[in-house]
Amino acid sequence: MVEIVSVNVERWPVQGAFIISRGAKTHVDVVVCTVSDGQHSGRGEGTAIYYDGETAESCVAAINAYRGPLDRTSVNSRMDRGAARNALDCALWDYEAKRQGLSVWQLAGLTKPQAVATAFTISLNDPTQMEADARIAEARGFGLLKCKLTGEGDRDRIAAVRMGAPAARLIVDANESWARMDIAAEANALAALGVELIEQPIPHGREDMLAGVQSPVPFCADESVHTREDLDRLTGFSAVNIKLDKAGGLTEALALAEAARARGLRIMLGCMLGTSLGIAPAFLAAQGADWIDLDGALLLAKDRYGALPVKDGMLWPGALWGLG
Repeated sequence: MVEIVSVNVERWPVQGAFIISRGAKTHVDVVVCTVSDGQHSGRGEGTAIYYDGETAESCVAAINAYRGPLDRTSVNSRMDRGAARNALDCALWDYEAKRQGLSVWQLAGLTKPQAVATAFTISLNDPTQMEADARIAEARGFGLLKCKLTGEGDRDRIAAVRMGAPAARLIVDANESWARMDIAAEANALAALGVELIEQPIPHGREDMLAGVQSPVPFCADESVHTREDLDRLTGFSAVNIKLDKAGGLTEALALAEAARARGLRIMLGCMLGTSLGIAPAFLAAQGADWIDLDGALLLAKDRYGALPVKDGMLWPGALWGLG
């Protein structure tokens, strides 16, 4: 019988600092869950959704408090969405695949995963520093840059990024910071600088603010969408950012992607900060996505053994977590 054998918090340092409109991070605490039947085992990793009030410690408590059957159907029906369910759901995917002698992509009925081009995040900073960071990222081969914004001086920041990386594709993430701005005017200004996607300009719960906004750049919901239940209220959004920690695991992420596409929404597959153990399941879900933002491990000072390889902006499958 499969059992939860360990749930631990691991702290991983960030390379420099990861800065968005809500603050800076110099490390990330991830929750690692291991399940086993004594012969086969599986691991999953989750990163707490801090803006939802989660902490690594609360996720550990939620997993340890689970008393239902240890199968993905039961876990997804009995646990709330979030990073705790993600860690346990992914551990069960890993375990089931090993028990059946399959890769996770085979177990899920997916095609064999291929290398994908991932965005690389340019943290919020003054324009001069963002220009320098963009120049370095483009030189490393990243052709898609995701720029963090704050609602003040954003046009200057993106103009600087464009100077630093003239050939790169650009997407921006406002992290809910444009509530007091003329959103249409800002979107038009950024479009002139080549921005192709604007992520979460308004606070979650205020999706009505985008109703009727005429923008040459599509808006992508992040904080406003966690699971399929959120799709009905996405007024003004034409894309969704799916993250396994928000959705509560690979199971719901795959279902959310299918439901979103059925509504004509485009897909970004994103992530929280975390190691390759957390990125690997998202890598599977990212196959075929319109935008892929899986640099969560690339922003760390170091990654765990078996890290997913990256070269010239391309993230490649590895043997970690059933991708082989």
